[in-house]
Parts: sequence; C-alpha cells; structure tokens
Amino acid sequence: MNQLTELTAVKKRVQSIDILRGVVMIIMALDHVRDFFHVDAFQGDPLNPATTTPILYFTRWITHFCAPTFVFLAGTSAYLVGLRKSKADLSSFLIKRGLWLIMIEVLVITLALTFNPLYNAIILQVIWAIGISMVFLGLAVRLPYKVIFAIGALVVLGHNLLDYPEAARNQDVPFIWDLLHNGRFDTYTYAPNRVLIIAYSFIPWMGIMFMGYCAGKLFEATVDSHKRKMTLLFLGAGLFTLFVALRLLNEYGNPFPWTPQHTTLASFFSFMNVQKYPPSLMYACATLGPALMVLALIEHVRNRFTDFAKVFGRVPFFYYVIHFYVIHLLTVIAFYIEGYGTKDIVGQTPFLFRPLQFGYPLWVVYIIWAALIIGLYPLCKWYNKYKATHSQWWLSYL
Repeated sequence: MNQLTELTAVKKRVQSIDILRGVVMIIMALDHVRDFFHVDAFQGDPLNPATTTPILYFTRWITHFCAPTFVFLAGTSAYLVGLRKSKADLSSFLIKRGLWLIMIEVLVITLALTFNPLYNAIILQVIWAIGISMVFLGLAVRLPYKVIFAIGALVVLGHNLLDYPEAARNQDVPFIWDLLHNGRFDTYTYAPNRVLIIAYSFIPWMGIMFMGYCAGKLFEATVDSHKRKMTLLFLGAGLFTLFVALRLLNEYGNPFPWTPQHTTLASFFSFMNVQKYPPSLMYACATLGPALMVLALIEHVRNRFTDFAKVFGRVPFFYYVIHFYVIHLLTVIAFYIEGYGTKDIVGQTPFLFRPLQFGYPLWVVYIIWAALIIGLYPLCKWYNKYKATHSQWWLSYL
C-alpha cells in the first residue's frame, strides 16, 4: 500500500474516538496491575469508605470509566463500520466477531488471567460481555434505528428494576439469571474440579453498546462538527446530572444506597461508590456522562499525549490481550524474586503465582503500570502500522 492510500485509511478513522479509547485502555491497565501487584488487592474493597485511602480509592474509581466507555465506543464503531457495509454484511460481521470474542475470552484471556493450562476456572468478563452484546447487536442492526435506540434506552434505564427481586432472594438467583443480569463473580461447578466464574452479566452491557451504536449517527460525515460537539456536551452533562439527582434521591438506579460517613470525604466516597457488577444506571451515568463530554472536547485536540494515546486506541483488542500476558509474566518473575516456591503456585485464588499475601505498596504499582505502558507502546505502534498497510481478512478480528 503506498503512502497516499495509507493516509487515506488513517483519515477514515474518527480521531477523537481513537484517542478516548486509548486513554481508557491506558487507565484500564492500572487496575489490572493493581490486581496482580498490590499487597491489599485481595484483602479488602478499595472503595469501602471506612477502610480505603484517598489514593487507593482514586486508583480504583478512575478505572470505572474504562469498561462502559469501551463498550459504548464499540457500539459507535459498529455503526461507523455499517456506513461502509450493507445491513446484511454488518449483521454477519458483528455476529461472527462477537462469537470470536467469546471464544477468545474463554481460551485466551482466561489463560492470561489464570496461567492455568488445565482451565480449572473459566472467567467470563468484559470480552465475553462485549462479544455476546455484539452478537445481539448483529441481530438488531436490521431493525429501524429508533427501535434499536428504544431497546438500548429501555435496558440502561430499566434493568435496575431487577435489583428488587435479586435483593429479595439475597442474590441467590439461577444460573441463567446470573448470566443475564446479576453477575457478581458467582462460581458454578460444571464438571469435577471445573468452575465457571461470571464476572460480567451481559444484558446491562448490551444496553450500553446499543446506545453507543445509536450515538454513531453523530459521527456521520454530514453532521456539522460544532453541532456534534454541542450535542455530546449536552448529553454528557445531562447524564451526569441524572446521576447526581438519582444519587440524592437514593431510591432507584443503584442497588445499594449511599450513607453519611464519619467525615465529609468519606461521605463523598460513599456517594460516588456505584455498582459496576452489573453496571447500574447510576454507574453508567457517572462514567459515560464525563466520557461523552471529553469526547466532545478532544475532537480537534492534537498534541504528543493524544498521539500517544491514539496508538493504543487503534489496536485496543491486540493491546488488551497482550497486556494481560505481560502483567502475569511479570507477576511470575516477582513471585520467584520474593522467595515463593512451587508449593505457593496454586493458592486461594484462580490466578496461579498470585498468593493472597503477595504484593507491594501502591507506589510500586504505579511504577509497574507506567513501565508496562511505555514498554507496550512500540509493539502497539508497530501493529497499528501493520494494520494500516495490510488488508488480510483476519486483521478486522484482532
């Protein structure tokens, strides 16, 4: 592919989407590094106002933006892909890609998380949720735009009605219900010494993806950039305002109410502590609201940081898979450096080489995170260039 064709391919992409997606991918790695390397990662809840510290709370809470923003933008990207395809072709592509993602979650991501080649534990997390949501979006794209919007809005606004029967059952719900909505890391034994862990139930995430798909209409070439900016700012501010209003009412939109604490800061922590598993309406509003405002404000911003973030945003799936393997490999190295032995490989968590008492202070976590991002940048930059200059069919799936 010559230089002119390469530049044309680059121009077809929406730069602000790539930048925002890259930023959330960078932030996402912080939470995963914390999971593997922070000494208290499995000892308590970093969002518990009674026990957390401001920096620990921030480290965990800032990563709340990652999953909903990524799922939302996955829907937006699907809409933009559809501008170049027929409805039938888009439907086929989304269904096949969704099934591919589910397979990757089970076979590749689970292995990266556990380092257990026997697959004693299979974990369904965000890639599974994206994959199954993409399958349903693939089925839905043949429907009128307004119907897709209505389905997405109904799910996002209404799925917390299920909180009440779940609470009445003390979260003891059947497997299918757990798969569809509850998703609180429940474990199911499906064979001797084999368990399935449901971290992400998919219905709420599907609603977010459908809304992201509908937002793709704002990025059509015929939409004036100023109008797009103002619409995104209005929607973002509206969502965050809705979050504040619902949180003050403290009745609907999050299964657990906030409560006044012993200090103003702790009360603020309680106020902002909204449920991610599954993503509540308040969680979606608190994260997607600011994300949409940022998306509006960065459309014409170009500097070294946006160029840096854009690289990760253009190869998010490739980066996602690789970064888990690197993090876990670094954990294995630290495991042996710290004096652990063979008897410690299998512990009380599904993650091999990660004992409960293992880990470092939070400042070390930040150093490892920064080194990880810097180290993966050249690889992601190379792969981004490879994708831009090659047209093999499999590149659209990785």
